[in-house]
Amino acid sequence: MTPALRTERLEFLPYRPEHEDVFVALLRDEEVCRWMGQERVPEEEIRTLFRAILTDVYPKRLFDVWGLWHEGAYVGHAEVKKTGNVDGHELVTALSPGYWGKGLGTEVVRGLLRHAADNLGLREAYGMVGADNAASLAMCRRLGFRPVRDVVGDDGTVTRMLVIPTTGTV
Repeated sequence: MTPALRTERLEFLPYRPEHEDVFVALLRDEEVCRWMGQERVPEEEIRTLFRAILTDVYPKRLFDVWGLWHEGAYVGHAEVKKTGNVDGHELVTALSPGYWGKGLGTEVVRGLLRHAADNLGLREAYGMVGADNAASLAMCRRLGFRPVRDVVGDDGTVTRMLVIPTTGTV
């Protein structure tokens, strides 16, 4: 079962049914979609995805996924899951734009790395960051991520695959 986690300023809480609207709002935000490298999708598709977290992901223990909370406010989303790009696990994070530039992204990644090492026994983790996402790439460099390769999508967009040891770097 996905555990609740805490960092200095954030609570990582497994989603509950009453979180659906904030999850949908995050994944409908144009800026969030742009930096996550995905197209905006219809609201009903996001609602279906959210319900699948509750009915499939959690009960089948497919991977860990959380809503991120700061001082009682929903600020974003986080996951640790197997990646199809390499034999390993990927860290996925998305913050609401109102919380960018406050160090919360770094705090999320550090919390995920600690969970990956302590609870999942992982020695390394991967990240996928759009090549034009300068802020996220700079954060990854500061944390100690190393480039693995660039992945070019069918539409020509470039995503940087990065790797980091889960211990000794943060």
